Amino acid sequence: MSSNPHYNNPPADNAEDSDPDMLDEDDADEVLDAAGGDGDGDVAMGSDDEGDDGNEEILLQNDSIAYFDAHKDSVFAIAQHPTYPNLVATGGSEGDADDAPGKGYVVDTSAAASRPVLPASYNSDPTPAQSTDLQPIFSIDGHTDSINALAFTLPRGDYLASGGLDGRLRVYGIAVNNAGAAQFKFVGESQETEEVNWLAPCPSAEYPNTLALGASDGSVWVFNIDAADLANPIQIVQTYFLHTGPCTAGAWSPDGLLLATVSEDSSLHVFDVWGSAAAKSLVTDNGQTVVSLTDADQRFAVQGGLYSVAIAPSSSFLAVGGAGGSVRIIGLPRLSSPAAQTQQRTAASRRGGRAAASAVEPTNQAGAILAALNVQQDGIESLAFAPVPQTLLAAGSVDGSIAVFDTARSFAVRKHIQGAHEGESVVKVEFVKSATSQPAAAGWLLTSCGLDGTVRRWDLRGATAGAAVAGGAAAAAAAAASPLAKEWKGHRGGGEGGGVLGFVQGETGERIVTAGDDSLVLLFEA
Repeated sequence: MSSNPHYNNPPADNAEDSDPDMLDEDDADEVLDAAGGDGDGDVAMGSDDEGDDGNEEILLQNDSIAYFDAHKDSVFAIAQHPTYPNLVATGGSEGDADDAPGKGYVVDTSAAASRPVLPASYNSDPTPAQSTDLQPIFSIDGHTDSINALAFTLPRGDYLASGGLDGRLRVYGIAVNNAGAAQFKFVGESQETEEVNWLAPCPSAEYPNTLALGASDGSVWVFNIDAADLANPIQIVQTYFLHTGPCTAGAWSPDGLLLATVSEDSSLHVFDVWGSAAAKSLVTDNGQTVVSLTDADQRFAVQGGLYSVAIAPSSSFLAVGGAGGSVRIIGLPRLSSPAAQTQQRTAASRRGGRAAASAVEPTNQAGAILAALNVQQDGIESLAFAPVPQTLLAAGSVDGSIAVFDTARSFAVRKHIQGAHEGESVVKVEFVKSATSQPAAAGWLLTSCGLDGTVRRWDLRGATAGAAVAGGAAAAAAAAASPLAKEWKGHRGGGEGGGVLGFVQGETGERIVTAGDDSLVLLFEA
């Protein structure tokens, strides 16, 4: 997973109250009781007296079924175990001091009981159910600066890795007993760079327990973890030094053969980590990459840098996002065998017809700029491809909008959800992989979070391009056109000192766990 330092805002008080209340100037440092308030939803307006000019009216709403509030500062990173999704790791800073150490926790979200689904006529609950107070089952220590990235290794989640702004990579082994209880044991530490920006686990079962790391000095590292090697449990597989600016994001191809990374210097490099491309003579002149593009190529150049990257399920092309709303689509080489490609196309065609089959068709145009998209107005902080058979690409922007493109139709804009997060930055977008409760919606449901403090779920099947989220006195027709399916509130919003900095939602999206800039971790239920 990647962690973006753009959101390292000053800390704020916890905002887990379920009832609205007034916060006077003299009480600014008071921690509000989550169970307090009269529950009637009314808030008195501030006085017009000269001495009350600093009063602030805060309306609080908490849709969560559970919360975790042990963090003392912003929660920058969150990760979910691949086979035990109830295990969630969170990381941030231990306090607001400049020299505060990093701190993380692992919580077991299965402790939170589901709430019954209410009938449509049920308007309010005079005695609302209390949120579950989650308790940590393990503490992540040893960082002298904020934990900026977390990742469980694939495919089985044998290890948990934490990366910090202190440059440390710390690894813990995980054992889960027959009763489902998890135990964590420190394996080792590596410090090869000054600051860790992101961690990404390799998805290939052929290369298990492998992690990629991107650093603020532009370097990229690939590690393999093996606790059985007591002398060297964290082994360096590859190192790359092609970026000249901070490496802001990285993504593995679904087959785990390629690693794509982007940088503030507006460069893209796709590394041939395991030599699969070299064996087919498909590497570039540097002998390390299958694609290398920089701002020297004016067709590719994005002034202001690149901040997000995602590789299509077919591994045949990728998307990069950067400043000014720029999205570039780049072709990748064919590495898997023709027989495997044919089998993949046939399976996709059976599931979703011609569009799905074309979505996995390899371009065989390594390094070709297949499309240059500029629908949004500000930086693209998150990109996500829908799982097959759908052919969608979603882009979340700092301008608060989400754009959805159809990769099977020349990347035409399918939807542009303006004001998706009320003018605040969209931090992350991610498709629900398998909607078990709504099989027909598989691949169409998109989850997003933003600095407005909300998490939203979008159903992309109905609305047309350009549909905007309705708000306030918006017309009923505009509201009906919005693809907004559901939203969850509970975090403090408003940008500085608030917002949701990340989330995990498992395969089904039935439970969403968030990382808040307000120091809270909340659990929402779809």
